[in-house]
Amino acid sequence: MQALKRVRGARGKARKSLGRLMSYILLIVVTTLISVPLIWLVITSLKVDTEYLSYPITFLPAVPQWRNYLEVFAPQYHFLRHVGLTAFLALTFATLTVLTSSLFGFAFSRFSDVKACNRLFALVVGLIIIPSIVTVIPQFIIFSRLHLTGTYWPWILWGLAGSPFHIFLFRQFFLSFPRELEDAAEVDGCTPFGIFWRMFLPNAKPVVATSFILNFVWVWGDWFTPLIYLRNDNTTVAVIINTAYKTPTGQFLTTLTLAAVVVYILPMVLTFFLGQQHILKGVVTSGLAGR
Repeated sequence: MQALKRVRGARGKARKSLGRLMSYILLIVVTTLISVPLIWLVITSLKVDTEYLSYPITFLPAVPQWRNYLEVFAPQYHFLRHVGLTAFLALTFATLTVLTSSLFGFAFSRFSDVKACNRLFALVVGLIIIPSIVTVIPQFIIFSRLHLTGTYWPWILWGLAGSPFHIFLFRQFFLSFPRELEDAAEVDGCTPFGIFWRMFLPNAKPVVATSFILNFVWVWGDWFTPLIYLRNDNTTVAVIINTAYKTPTGQFLTTLTLAAVVVYILPMVLTFFLGQQHILKGVVTSGLAGR
């Protein structure tokens, strides 16, 4: 019997090892397939335009053109200026959205036993399923009649209004806080806003980091919204990349544009790798609490 158990145990371990090996192989294959466009982007950015348009297609450049990355920052393209404007807009929008969403989430979590509050929260959650493209035209008409197009005010107002998804994240996270802490703070004379500012928000670092990173990356990577709301002199770097890099005769510099794209996506990649633990922790912990 013991020998039979040992044989079965060895077979079970062998199956687990084989399954783990197959999982690793599958992950490597999928990762390679996903990485091919990024690898092609980086390699193509090191070519000259004539080599990029040549046939038959060559994978590696004959002579890597590292100067493409230096020309990205040439004064006539104003790349750094638009990077600064984009960073300012993204930081402002992310900060406002985190503050307002956390306030709304705190209110919904503290009054979760009120039926009217729960119905209002259900309405807020229902807004998540509405595609943003549906509200593009009505929002543009409103902002244009208020003479706010061409400015950063639409992003400021969106930030002050909060985000339904991030309100949901904060509300679920705040539900895990015991009521006794709030009652003790009220006995000590702390106001509701003081409870939120001194107790809830400092202990919600995973969700704060998650919300801030997601909102920052959304503004940094958005191309469509700045295209319809902003002018060429104050637009974001995502828009300017598609129009700035061309010759005086109007011919687009493809490889130089691709080099600018590589520089443009680096902040988002670094933001994800530096904040992925906070993102995963914030999403997971926000889904654990509930009443």
